[in-house]
Amino acid sequence: MLPGLAMAVRPLVILPDSRLRLTSEPVGPVTDEIRKLAADMLETMYDAPGVGLAAIQIGVPKRVVTIDTSKEENAREPRIFLDPEIVWSSEERRVYDEGCLSIPEYYAEVERPDRVRVRFRDLEGREREIEADGLLATCIQHEIDHLNGVLFIDHLSKLKRDRVVKKFAKAAKRGEAA
Repeated sequence: MLPGLAMAVRPLVILPDSRLRLTSEPVGPVTDEIRKLAADMLETMYDAPGVGLAAIQIGVPKRVVTIDTSKEENAREPRIFLDPEIVWSSEERRVYDEGCLSIPEYYAEVERPDRVRVRFRDLEGREREIEADGLLATCIQHEIDHLNGVLFIDHLSKLKRDRVVKKFAKAAKRGEAA
């Protein structure tokens, strides 16, 4: 994935872990430690498997996001966003059936802006901006939510959200997956 870096799969933080509600800190200077974090995040995301991962989902409260919405393993297109922020979003909205590696095997329809423009830094520290639509736009919004302590279930009705949280809290008490 990232040339010259050994990668490791890290354990995922699972609901109801309170770390998922933390607001992540800015990255600061791009160091080898940040590059290693991004490499581990990609490896963890692919292993799960998922299409996006925020650093807090492996217990690191830094504003780092990895995304790959490509469908085929041999055509991977990893993207890394440091300190991403949405600077524009469309008025048109789209509904996607979202899931989350930190809320395993639970999916629900979430409505979000169809297109977004995101400003971020790359692994060289350069400021970049892209416009995204469709699945990529949804993933970016979902992962940036994580950086702010927001989960996709927060976009659901209180009743549905409470049900999911209760189910995962019970499973955690029993020491098993929900």
